[in-house]
Amino acid sequence: MDLVLFGMQGSGKGTQSKAIAEHCNLVIFETGAELRRLSSEDSELAQKVKAIIESGNLVPTEVVMEIITDFLHKLPAGKSALFDGIPRSDDQKQQFDALMTKEGRSFKGLLIELTEAEAVKRLTTRRMCPTCKTIFPAAYEKETCENDGSTLITRQDDTPDAIRVRLDTFLQKTVPVIEAYKTEGKMLVVKGEQAIEKVTVDIQEVLKTDFQWA
Repeated sequence: MDLVLFGMQGSGKGTQSKAIAEHCNLVIFETGAELRRLSSEDSELAQKVKAIIESGNLVPTEVVMEIITDFLHKLPAGKSALFDGIPRSDDQKQQFDALMTKEGRSFKGLLIELTEAEAVKRLTTRRMCPTCKTIFPAAYEKETCENDGSTLITRQDDTPDAIRVRLDTFLQKTVPVIEAYKTEGKMLVVKGEQAIEKVTVDIQEVLKTDFQWA
């Protein structure tokens, strides 16, 4: 069983994905990370992706599906995946569902639920390490990164206008995907407006039927 993680920006999805992957022994698929991995390869797919990126164009859904297929085929036998950030739109959902059916893989979705007001609050108060790119929430009181000591900064794209655009995109394009999976009985939900540790506990509880938490 694979897992598809959903959450509005600021929901703590990145933090929780690491905890889920560790405890449930899943391999994370994140589109940006896979694009970076391919950039170091010399395969036919890697050359295709490099050409698209170098031309300044967005990677089309069809190619993203090729990247997912490549990722799945490289997984060790019996290993499950955690998809973070895909599918984000109805078009991606249709192609993703078809791919998973073709590959004979079953999956559940997990939504970390958050209100818009809380998302805006979190995104405008969080900070980032410029070196290791770790994101720190407002509750983190130090001025330096706990990993490497770098002075924390505010992300350039965490302005009110930029945040509004990202949230509107999520509401218009990704929420219909979430609702469709709910209708299909594939979506699990936890409340994201809690302490990080409590969200993790709730995730463990909703996953226990389909995933082994160690």
